[in-house]
Amino acid sequence: MFKRFRRRRINPVLREMLTETTLNISDFIYPLFIRSGERIRNEIASMPDVFQLSIDEAIKECDELKKLGIKAIILFGIPDVKDSVGSEALDEHGIIARAVREIKNAHPDIFVVTDLCFCEYTDHGHCGVLNPKLQTVDNDITLKNLGAQAVVHAKAGADMIAPSGMMDGMISAIRSALDSANFEYLPIMSYSTKFASSFYGPFRDVAESAPSFGDRKSYQMNPANRREAIAESIADEEEGADILMVKPALAYLDIVREIKDNTTLPLAVYNVSGEYSMLKMAARAGVIDYEKVMMETMISFKRAGADIIISYHAKEVAKILQS
Repeated sequence: MFKRFRRRRINPVLREMLTETTLNISDFIYPLFIRSGERIRNEIASMPDVFQLSIDEAIKECDELKKLGIKAIILFGIPDVKDSVGSEALDEHGIIARAVREIKNAHPDIFVVTDLCFCEYTDHGHCGVLNPKLQTVDNDITLKNLGAQAVVHAKAGADMIAPSGMMDGMISAIRSALDSANFEYLPIMSYSTKFASSFYGPFRDVAESAPSFGDRKSYQMNPANRREAIAESIADEEEGADILMVKPALAYLDIVREIKDNTTLPLAVYNVSGEYSMLKMAARAGVIDYEKVMMETMISFKRAGADIIISYHAKEVAKILQS
C-alpha cells in the first residue's frame, strides 16, 4: 500500500489547518534611507518604490507603516559630507542621530533599528578606517569607532543596534561600549554572516555607498564557504549578540537553516536589494505573477528558519496579509 499524501490536500480547510509555515506582519522590518533636507522623496531607478527620504518624509512614511501593521524600521544614513573615517557617523547631530530622535518623538511606538557601519559615511566607501599598507579596513581601529557610533545611536533613542561591517570582534567591542555607557539593556542584532555578494548592487545606488576602489572581500564572507559562515554567526553569539542575521537571504537559505540548527538565538534574514529588484523587473517584463512569487519567497525565508525578515517588500506583504 502506498501512502496517500493527497488525502490531506484535497479539502482547502484541512490544507490550511495543516500549514506548517506562516507569515505575520510582525515578522518584518522595513528599511528607510535618510538624507538631510525637507520634502525629499527620491525614488531609486534600480529599486522601484524605494526612496531616499528626508526626516520629515520618513515620519510620514512611519504613519503609513503603522496603518499597515509594520512596527519596526531599520535606518540607513546618507550624509552630506564624507571623509576618510566617516566622521558624521560619530556626530551626535549627524543624520541618523537626528532621524532617530525625530522619528521616536513623532512615533514613540515605532521600533527603530539602526544600521551600524561606515560605508555610507566614508569617502572611499569601505566599512571603516583604512590601513594604507594593506589597502583594506583596519579592523581594530574600526572597532573603537563602532563602539562610539553605537553609543551615539543609543543616546539618540535607538531601540536596537545592527552592526553590518563584518569586523572581527565587533559584537564584543560594541557590547562593551554600550554597557559602559549604561545601555546594557539595548539589544544587538548582528549581521553575523554577511557575504561579499553581487546582490547588493541596487542598495549601493540608494545608500550611495559603492567602494571607490576594490571590493569588500577582505572582510565580508566568501559565498563559497559554508563552515566559515556558520562559525561567523556562532562567534557573534559567543560575543554577546542577541539576534543573528544572514545576508543576503534567497541564495543562502542552506546557511540560514544550518545556523538555525546550530544556535538558540533568534535569526534574521536580509532580503536584499538585488533580490527585491529582480522580482520587480520580472514583474515589469510580465514573466512572473509578482504577488504570488513574492509571497512564496517570503515563506521560503520562514521555512528555512528565519524569525525576522528585513525586506523592501514589507509594505506589499502587509497589504496582502490584511486582505
